Amino acid sequence: MPISYQRFLQLDLPRGQSAFLWGARKTGKTTFLRAGFESSTYYDLLDFRTRMRLTANPSILGEELAMMPRSELQSPVIIDEIQKVPELLDEVHRLIESAGLSFVLCGSSARKLRRAGTNLLGGRAWGFHMFPLSWREIPAFDLLQAFTRGTLPDIYDNTHFRRSLRAYVEDYLKQEIFAEALTRNVAAFTRFFDALSYCHGELINHAAIARECGVSSKTVRTYFEILVDTLIGYLVFPYHQQGGRETIVSAPKFFLFDLGIAGHIMEVTPSQARGTAFGSAFEHFIFLELVAARSFLEQDWDIHYWRTKSGLEVDFILGRGTVAIEVKTKIRSRDLRPIRAFSQEFSPRRSVVVTTESPSRRVGDVEVLYYEDFLAILHAGELI
Repeated sequence: MPISYQRFLQLDLPRGQSAFLWGARKTGKTTFLRAGFESSTYYDLLDFRTRMRLTANPSILGEELAMMPRSELQSPVIIDEIQKVPELLDEVHRLIESAGLSFVLCGSSARKLRRAGTNLLGGRAWGFHMFPLSWREIPAFDLLQAFTRGTLPDIYDNTHFRRSLRAYVEDYLKQEIFAEALTRNVAAFTRFFDALSYCHGELINHAAIARECGVSSKTVRTYFEILVDTLIGYLVFPYHQQGGRETIVSAPKFFLFDLGIAGHIMEVTPSQARGTAFGSAFEHFIFLELVAARSFLEQDWDIHYWRTKSGLEVDFILGRGTVAIEVKTKIRSRDLRPIRAFSQEFSPRRSVVVTTESPSRRVGDVEVLYYEDFLAILHAGELI
């Protein structure tokens, strides 16, 4: 029997309020909505017949709902995978305005909606996001298991996780992106996907990737935008202020949305709690926790990295330089040099090194926090 996880997303909607719920496929959106809105009318646009019926005539939605007793429409109407039928949003808009209905519109990509100039309800729907399981949502969390399998709910405890990860990448990430006509050059995009194996978590060299894929740098930038818009990854841009040291100011980094997916694409997963692969996965893990916590807490601070042209680098800068975070599995005295350099220049409110070493301690002005202590502070909303 699949394990049921308690999700920390709070989708509390006042009567009459609609919402979008965005998240990559398999993050648990459907399970979450079916559990939280048991009495809601549900439309699944992955179902071929439902999708074809509503594509042919979106107004059927209003006609079907008009036949239902009002008592059955007190809860929001759920429409899953809304990006499959963008034209449906005009009818949803009409029903919100004329019939006073509310909706939860669930999707794994807003790109197709935006490219089609689709009605996104003009602020009438709040936005929420679902992520793979976070540290606080997994009982008896196992760091190495998360690095190896990722934290998608159906895969984290799956003994056949390698098959599941392969199927996710081959059947969803590649094929569905092609099927939705987000890119038509299948060969080039496949080569781009392969190129992610050496640029994940690193500064992106668009020109080098373009040469390998046989496309222009502009096309490579578009490919990264596709992955971001389909909620498969994140771009992290450099932190920069005028004056001071010469820093990297334009090259972003890219992180995939799940540890297991990244390991499968890169063909590198840590087999023990040490080494380069483990260190890279640890940095990726902390980044994903920052992204999830920011959303759960409904905060909007930016996440950047800082790197000087001389090679000093701090992994994550939160807000407007408010918190500096370096991620290291093991701490040596020279590892504190970059974060101290940033602190001397920008005076952040907190300078933190996150580590797998316990116990937590303070070294001068730098907090060296065991990762579980750091995550407890982060998810409690006490970091920034």
